[in-house]
Amino acid sequence: MTFDEERQATEQSLLEIPRTTSLRARSRQQDSKQADNAAGDAAHAPVRAREPATQEQRPGEAPLVKSPPLHEEEIPQHDARRPRRASALRWLAYALALVALIPVAAGGYVYWDDAAHFQSTDDAFIAARSFSIAPEAAGYITAVPVTDNQHVEGGTVIARIDDRNYRIALDQAKAQLAHDQAVLKQAQMDLARYQTLLRQNSIAGQQAQDQVYVVQQDQATVALDQANVDNAQLNLDHTVVKADQAGRVVNLTAAVGQYAAAGTALSMFVPDQKWVTANFKETQLDQMRPGQPVTIRIDAYSGRAVHGHVASVQPGSGPAFSLLPPENATGNWVKVVQRVPVKIVMDNPPADVALGPGMSVEAAVRVNPSPALYERLQGRLAAQPGARS
Repeated sequence: MTFDEERQATEQSLLEIPRTTSLRARSRQQDSKQADNAAGDAAHAPVRAREPATQEQRPGEAPLVKSPPLHEEEIPQHDARRPRRASALRWLAYALALVALIPVAAGGYVYWDDAAHFQSTDDAFIAARSFSIAPEAAGYITAVPVTDNQHVEGGTVIARIDDRNYRIALDQAKAQLAHDQAVLKQAQMDLARYQTLLRQNSIAGQQAQDQVYVVQQDQATVALDQANVDNAQLNLDHTVVKADQAGRVVNLTAAVGQYAAAGTALSMFVPDQKWVTANFKETQLDQMRPGQPVTIRIDAYSGRAVHGHVASVQPGSGPAFSLLPPENATGNWVKVVQRVPVKIVMDNPPADVALGPGMSVEAAVRVNPSPALYERLQGRLAAQPGARS
């Protein structure tokens, strides 16, 4: 049978198939027909790769069901252990976070409890009643035996002024005093003689009384001369400028040969007596009382701690005693926490370093004398037998 005869027979058989054939049979017949056509074409044409035939869905027909994958490995497999493993890792992370949070919370409470026993501020400075040194006698400076920033004791000479004019004035006052003392002595001798003659009725009583007045005048003159001598001696003493107390010479401007008028500042002087002025907020003064211990740390010497105590609390804020205090009764008033100066006296001020007014410090006042939790734990650890001393 030739190829044309075979194709005609196939077409005739397809026409005889009833229309009610199922979709699956019709599909098989179409595949067979396509295979026959492909076989016929293969005899007259070169070999070509077979392409899958596309099937179109006709109106009113049921959708075609695609065939399952050919290989089992293409089917996605569902791992039942994966959600269980993720849940276990999540709970492990929660447990580790809880373990880490417990010591952090405990440390935070210990720190808060310890800080609640203190009131601290970094708005604190060293203060002292520094003053300028100035002579009361005018003259040329002949000597300056000190230098800048030198520590001196009370009575140390700071500067000397030419004293020749003052010595001459002292000598003149002493000479005048000696002259008037001699006059007074002569008047007293005359008064004694007049009183003797008066008892003998040799002179009148008025003459003796006049001599009494002469003696009183001479006594007043001698007293005036003595005052002049003291004044001349004081001016002579003022030519030597001395330190009245222990302290440091700061900003020395005196020089040999300089003319110093009375009242001219030769140097600044900082006494050894210093304290700390700490400006606390007014909300920190509720439990602060004089006598409470204070720990002071100086910014310039942060490695050491200085102990002191609260001496007094100023009855008012700092701006209230300024030259131009603020007036809150006028304008738009905004409530601002005020600073109140607190005077702190240092119990053991360091003697090997220079401390001066204006140096910044940090002050912590212990307002609660009861031991904190940290101190109790530290005491128990120190009381154990194996603890280091």
